[in-house]
Amino acid sequence: MPATTGVQLTVWEIALWAILIMCAVALTVHAVSKGVVQRSAESGHVPLRDPLGHRNRDLVKEPDAIFWNVFAGLVVIVPAIVIPALASPAVGLLMLFLGIGAALAAFSVGRKLERKRQSKPENRAGFADAAARHDAILARWQKYELDPARGIDFPGMSDVNIPQTAALVRALQEAQRCRITAGTDYPRAVELLDAAMAEAEAAAGVSAP
Repeated sequence: MPATTGVQLTVWEIALWAILIMCAVALTVHAVSKGVVQRSAESGHVPLRDPLGHRNRDLVKEPDAIFWNVFAGLVVIVPAIVIPALASPAVGLLMLFLGIGAALAAFSVGRKLERKRQSKPENRAGFADAAARHDAILARWQKYELDPARGIDFPGMSDVNIPQTAALVRALQEAQRCRITAGTDYPRAVELLDAAMAEAEAAAGVSAP
């Protein structure tokens, strides 16, 4: 490859600088977005201090990680613009535009991927807590279905002719539907299921725990 003369760059040299700056910009934008946007979406409001009054170390580390990601990116991006610009202002301007284009493209792709990730049912806010509560209710329900002794003691829990039991069955179906369907209010469905379970148990004569 011909050496750079400081006056003119070869096509191959321009291509290498272009690839370098686009990759550096894209990786930097991705790293920063992952540290800011994704963390905000998943964590919500994070307390500055824990119950003992100590500083939240995760919150302290995150700005440091973002800073070093930006710094590392600039270490590559700035020379990738300045060096070609010293050889040819036009090429330096081209590198600048390529960097801006790569940043916009990386940001756009990152947003689309994040929306796709958040659209998955298991990534909805409050899903983990609702799923744990849902599983606990299912375990309560299965005791009446799988334990012959409880089935004999409380036959009403299996009798869908009883309005409360029929409502419980519908609540079970709705909660399961919301669990696997994006765009539904799963925590609310589990809350209604819990209330339906309590009403069905009361109607069947089950003593409150």
